[in-house]
Amino acid sequence: MTPKAIVEYLDEYIIGQKDAKKVVAIALRNRYRRLQLPKEIQEEVMPKNILMIGSTGVGKTEIARRMAKMMGLPFVKVEASKYTEVGFVGRDVESMVRDLVVASINLVKEEYRHKITKDIEKYVLDKIIEKLIPPLPKGASEQKIEEYENASSKMRTKVQNGEMDHLKIEIEVPKRAFEIEDGNMPAEFAKVQETIAKVFIASPRENPKKEVTIKEAKELLKIEASEALLDLEAIKHEGLKRAENSGIIFIDEIDKVAVSSNGQSRQDPSKEGVQRDLLPIVEGSVVNTKYGSIKTDHILFIAAGAFSLSKPSDLIAELQGRFPLRVELDNLDEEVLYKILTQTKNSILRQYEALLNVEGVTLKFDDSAIRALAHYSQIANEKTEDIGARRLHTVVEQVIEEISFEAENYQGQEVEITESLVAEKLEALVADSDVARYIL
Repeated sequence: MTPKAIVEYLDEYIIGQKDAKKVVAIALRNRYRRLQLPKEIQEEVMPKNILMIGSTGVGKTEIARRMAKMMGLPFVKVEASKYTEVGFVGRDVESMVRDLVVASINLVKEEYRHKITKDIEKYVLDKIIEKLIPPLPKGASEQKIEEYENASSKMRTKVQNGEMDHLKIEIEVPKRAFEIEDGNMPAEFAKVQETIAKVFIASPRENPKKEVTIKEAKELLKIEASEALLDLEAIKHEGLKRAENSGIIFIDEIDKVAVSSNGQSRQDPSKEGVQRDLLPIVEGSVVNTKYGSIKTDHILFIAAGAFSLSKPSDLIAELQGRFPLRVELDNLDEEVLYKILTQTKNSILRQYEALLNVEGVTLKFDDSAIRALAHYSQIANEKTEDIGARRLHTVVEQVIEEISFEAENYQGQEVEITESLVAEKLEALVADSDVARYIL
């Protein structure tokens, strides 16, 4: 996707924040551009890491979430506040790279599985037909072979169409490969733990037999088919390669590990320690995973934080230098909140309309009511903490709550949400800042 196409896609879900979208779009396109270059130049082109600065609820995490859905790239979102420096209890920063490798391998595995869907279906059908019509003994006559093939063909059509789903057959239930997916565990420990688990957990009968319906057998045998037909070594190799060259790690709440210059948090050594541990990974180092080692030089890092209690300059200088692209996200005003309610794809109002439609209630929002929802959300943000677009969830829920609770009384009716109803539900709450602080 070109940068313009990326921004157009993000515009469907996120209102405003043009600068942030543009920076992210160029960074993503540069991933593709780099891979088209000759090998010797590829190694020299380093990703330009991004630092997003903006108060809570303005769309930092939403940009990352939509970006992950849009691009078929290995992507993980992590919270900086979960990590501690080596020697403290908690997750070590290398685990984010191990999580990225697991995400990359799962992505490649899904692609491979999609490519061989027909082979998997054929494998499953062959196994089921074998149970329904036992194979002929060796040396069978040509007539018997022809009859067998005709019967198999008819049976195959019936199984495919679901006509035989109710019948029961006995199959060997394939066991899933035992894997440790704890990204916080060093690669060597994970391998040792898997080996021990295989010794103690594996039963003498590797695949116990079980009587299941053909419908259930189709699903169970897909696991066996995937294990038999997928080239796991090739998947691991491709997964590591993609994580190295196209991987994206989104580090949220980066401001929580910044040490504020006013002094009190300087008593917490784990914050600066996390930054020091993060530095070599962002600069480029080799991290060992149970699938193999991975170089982090070309992984794109996007960090985001509100920086309400600290400033970007409170991060250690070396780490600041590794995030050369800084973009500030705008605070949301009343007009933007109105657009979020009306213009975004699958907005919160459409979600409520769909939810209540399940109960046979047709929910309709007046334009003046939507304006009022945006207005009261803005006032609540000004009077209490500014939590951006997240305030809309609380405000809309407050207005809809009673209708949602008594939905059966409104069945088959059209319920109109008017400006007067919004005012009735919210005006008193918003006027009293103490009440608003606890309810909205």
